This record gives sequence, structure tokens and C-alpha cells, in this order.
Amino acid sequence: MDNARRLFVSRTYAYIAAEGQGIAIVDVERPEQPKLVQYFDADGQLNDAQDIVVATTNASLFAYVADGKNGLKVVQLTSPELQPKFYGFSPKPNPQLVAQHRTKSAALALSKGLERDRAVDETGGQIAVTGRLGSRPFNAEEMKKLYLKKNGEVWKVSK
Repeated sequence: MDNARRLFVSRTYAYIAAEGQGIAIVDVERPEQPKLVQYFDADGQLNDAQDIVVATTNASLFAYVADGKNGLKVVQLTSPELQPKFYGFSPKPNPQLVAQHRTKSAALALSKGLERDRAVDETGGQIAVTGRLGSRPFNAEEMKKLYLKKNGEVWKVSK
């Protein structure tokens, strides 16, 4: 790798902002033997990668990239549309540039995203699991214990 800038590890992959090479996707399932899966530069559109943050939104995994002089780039890493068999603990990324925004000055860094190890929809159904082996989302009954009193009333904070 010519110029690794930042690193973000999610599940069994490391995503590296690799400046002129775009982003490097590295299999780190065996950390003592990392394997480069691929470089992704969106056909030359991602060519000044300075920082990277990876996050799950709905059923997809996204990389948010501070692409230096080019601004902010959003790369979809997994989704039902990109990979029909994307389910499981750590599906192989299939990157696709989905959005970009030119910034007034060079995009050099990103803030840390909201980290959560499991995500569920409003019904308690699992939409994503990240971060820990063997985790599962709370079901609806378990979630209710977080915001309902034993008598079924919603917990409230008063002044």
C-alpha cells in the first residue's frame, strides 16, 4: 500500500483510506495474516482518501470517506441489491460509489459514527449485527423492558 492514512475495522474486514489508491479492503479474519481483498477507487473518482468510517444503515453497510481535495464520498459496501447472499456474520464487500459532495476545503477527517453492536427495526426484527461474534438484537419484549415500567406505563423524566 503506497500511503495508508486511516483504518477502520468492521467484523472480519479492515477498510483503509489509502490516499491515491482509494480504499483498501483487507481480510483480517486472521489478523496475523491479513489479505488484501481489493482496492476500490470508483474508476478513479476516489483518489485522495484521507479518512474512513464504516457504519450500518438499514440492511446495508456503508463507508464514509473523506476524499481530500474531492470532498466526501459514500461507498455502499453491502446490500441486498449488490449481493443477493449478503447475509451472515461478515459478507464479502462489493463496493459501489453511491454519493459524493464536494466540500469548500479539503476533506481530511471524519467524526466517529454512532457505534452499536446490533440494529433492529421498530418491530424488534434484526436488520444488522456488527461488532461482536454471537450477538443478537433484542426482541420486542426485551426492548420494552428498557422503556416500560412493570405496570406497562412508559418511563418518563420530570423536572
